[in-house]
Amino acid sequence: MSDIAAAVDPFVFRLSIFVLAVFVGYYVVWSVTPALHTPLMSETNAISSVIVVGALLAVGVGLVADDSGPLWARVLGFFALTFASINIFGGFLVTQRMLGMYQKKKK
Repeated sequence: MSDIAAAVDPFVFRLSIFVLAVFVGYYVVWSVTPALHTPLMSETNAISSVIVVGALLAVGVGLVADDSGPLWARVLGFFALTFASINIFGGFLVTQRMLGMYQKKKK
């Protein structure tokens, strides 16, 4: 049994999990009813805020340890911080628009 487990490359294993997560995520998001889009957006904002904390740690790891740290980790952390911030602010805009659809129109 251990020979079979050793034969699977960890990269292929992680890539297959990622591909499955993409397909499952696609079908889950597109099957959500419109009434649930606002709570779903607030949940993705919460997930993005966790990504921002991790990205800040990746960017600032060299500053804390008085070491330059690996440059690629800091660059990827910066990109993660940028994209997650865009996702959070865009999520807030979409949430406000969705909540505006449920309000009564002023006469």
